[in-house]
Amino acid sequence: MANWVGYLHLVVVPQAIDGLIIGLALALVALGLTMIFGLLGVINLAHGELYMLGAYAAFSLTAVGIGFWGALFVAPLIVGAVGGALERFGLRRLGARHDYAILSILLTFGASLILRDLVQFAWGPETHQVEAPIAGIVRAAGMILPAYRMLILGIAALLIVGTWLLLYRSPLGAVLRAAAYDRQMVASLGIPVSAVLTGTFVFGSLLAGTSGVLLSPIYAVFPTMGHDFMLLAFAAVIVGGMGSVSGAVLASILLAEVQSIASLWISPVWAESMVFVVMFLVLVFRPQGLYGRLGAA
Repeated sequence: MANWVGYLHLVVVPQAIDGLIIGLALALVALGLTMIFGLLGVINLAHGELYMLGAYAAFSLTAVGIGFWGALFVAPLIVGAVGGALERFGLRRLGARHDYAILSILLTFGASLILRDLVQFAWGPETHQVEAPIAGIVRAAGMILPAYRMLILGIAALLIVGTWLLLYRSPLGAVLRAAAYDRQMVASLGIPVSAVLTGTFVFGSLLAGTSGVLLSPIYAVFPTMGHDFMLLAFAAVIVGGMGSVSGAVLASILLAEVQSIASLWISPVWAESMVFVVMFLVLVFRPQGLYGRLGAA
């Protein structure tokens, strides 16, 4: 019995905490996805590449001496500008066509391929690494936890709470939620809906870029890094419910915990597959996901 208690305390609980950390970083990407879908009705297939751009921007900015904290501020702004350009000069030009949904998927898929090729052309196919701003460990309740991962936990949690407050406790959030339900009504009040749509896309891109910066010291930075993380983010959005902010966060944590805990007993490849087993079960027994649309907290 004592051996099992020690195993849970020293192995399982730290692994669960690590899953929580990765889950919160994943939630930043999933939040951007679900906000863009909830307001624009766009399934943004280039979102993973925006996450990738955040990591590459962090690598380049730290390489020229700006430092990690400067990169954490500047890199998301760069990614947000790229996302805003994608919406302004790409998606908006599709207009209100009856086949907008499929055209937006094709456009963002094409953008993802272009961004991936541009990154590979600029930085090459090899992997890069970003140095963590802090080193060392944190001892808590007899557990040894990496200090930087605990920093990610705090930053990601603050960003998620801040996003929730923005959406549900601010006048701007009220406009965003109203536009998600009835754009014409919002436009009739004199609110520039086009600016709201672009701003939402920029904000979602900022979140993805921030996650890329935060995770760049943990994962290698390479041209296809956005692909696998994007699959997890899409799984989180589907499990949480398309358009649901709370669902995206909770599902991200759930799926990251499933993968993290499962990796203790099975290979990492099979542990990742468990995520999609959970998604499959949710689709079978609750097709709408765990929560509702963007208007549900």
